[in-house]
Amino acid sequence: MAFKAIFRVSAVFGVLAVLALPVRADPPEGYPFLDYDRGLAQARASGKRVFLYFGRYGCGWCDKTNKEAFSESAVRERYVDHYVLVYVDAESGKRLVLPSGERITEMELGVRMKVVATPVFAFLEPDGGLIFKIAGVQSAQDFLHYDRYVHDGIYKTRGIREYLSELP
Repeated sequence: MAFKAIFRVSAVFGVLAVLALPVRADPPEGYPFLDYDRGLAQARASGKRVFLYFGRYGCGWCDKTNKEAFSESAVRERYVDHYVLVYVDAESGKRLVLPSGERITEMELGVRMKVVATPVFAFLEPDGGLIFKIAGVQSAQDFLHYDRYVHDGIYKTRGIREYLSELP
């Protein structure tokens, strides 16, 4: 009888331990995401714009976007070809260096860019200047529209809302 009780308690603790593990929402698999410093340096050197992904551990919406939007081959092809991909953990104390030379943490970058929930996606010029940012779960089609807007230079003549309102 004591053995059964010990077994039940062990099983309960085992299940609770698994449930307590954080849900990881790393950048989507199959994409060459870099950390902020390396990504911005590569963007400056290559002249490519930056696609910046703010996520965090335990972000179910990040995981949903990764599985549903970033799994599409058309999104992967365009984003890998057109951008330097950068991932930032919005809750991390990892230090980075801004283009100005200032040292801050990934979390502080999120605060400065007004990231209050994740995921947040931002497109940057090669020098780090913001083109636009968008928050929340995005579809593959959304990412394809954003790519056209940024890669084709439409952002230089129209705002993102105007551009999106003109789509069929």
